[in-house]
Amino acid sequence: MKPNILREHAENAFRHELEELSKNDDRPRPPNWKLSPWAVATYILGGDLPNGFHVTPKYIGKRSLVEVAVATLATDRALLLLGVPGTAKTWLAEHLAAATSADSTLLIQGTSGTSEETLRYGWNYAKLLSEGPSRAALVPSPIMRAMEGGKIARVEELTRIPSDVQDALITVLSEKTLPIPELNDEVQAEKGFNVIATANDRDRGVNELSSALRRRFNTVHLPLPETLDEEVAIVQQRSEQIGRALELPAEAPSLKDIQRLVTVFRELRDGMTLDRKTKLKVPSGTLSTAEAISVLNNGLAMAAHFGDGRLRVSDMASGLASAVLKDATQDGIAWKEYLETVVKERDDWKDLYRACRQLL
Repeated sequence: MKPNILREHAENAFRHELEELSKNDDRPRPPNWKLSPWAVATYILGGDLPNGFHVTPKYIGKRSLVEVAVATLATDRALLLLGVPGTAKTWLAEHLAAATSADSTLLIQGTSGTSEETLRYGWNYAKLLSEGPSRAALVPSPIMRAMEGGKIARVEELTRIPSDVQDALITVLSEKTLPIPELNDEVQAEKGFNVIATANDRDRGVNELSSALRRRFNTVHLPLPETLDEEVAIVQQRSEQIGRALELPAEAPSLKDIQRLVTVFRELRDGMTLDRKTKLKVPSGTLSTAEAISVLNNGLAMAAHFGDGRLRVSDMASGLASAVLKDATQDGIAWKEYLETVVKERDDWKDLYRACRQLL
């Protein structure tokens, strides 16, 4: 592990856990998999091995969803992780690739400018002009490299890719073959090859998947955390990991601070207070778990560099307001109403009320 890397790939950051799992894994492994499906699920969800080694959870959620995702990768069906932004789709995809292939780097980031060549292959034009079409002049895509190595390829934000470009995946997923018509050749996938795609069903500017492409995927819907405690655990765990990576010289936030932050997000997201007694206006933003983690880490940075190193509500207030106020007019009304009818009325939330009101 390189000490100055801001964010290590999962297979490097959790190398020790993957090695311990491999040593204690005597179950059948699909071809070219580094771990058995059982061990992959244990790596994702965490648990204790027979030798007493503790595997930390990477994803906090329903075990059944993870098991379906892992089982899908062991079949000839590709996996589509679908959900609103901030439900750990990318995080889960990376760790699934790391556990199965020991390589999470075969990644295509989907955008409106993604071309068919990005999904299939491109050309080294200097060699193409000097030597003509040849394998040496071909620049393989991450998907082609995954096919040749029997690994997992990842496609992020699949629905942001134009529909006609998305369909370049159909032959790859159905025939497990990538034609190279310029060379009258093809690449056939090695055993172990598969694709994990992610997509969200909330953001604007997305392209629907064709029915032909959707049939090639087994879709797993990742929900937002079901309970307050579950979401608090996620925010606490991820903020600690990011804080260590950034080397923030600040004290760890108290459980009370995290609970309060997550409560604000859940109540505004649901349009209802946790006790179900007061209805609220819902802001236009997603107010996802990922945004709560960002607000907390921003507050820790404020406390570390502009305070005394101890997190206070004033350090989180600006980040919290920024997360809520995506539309100044519509969200401003919802935010003010929430402050006056909910935050102000809670005795132990007075400091949060004052800090947020000062920013209005």
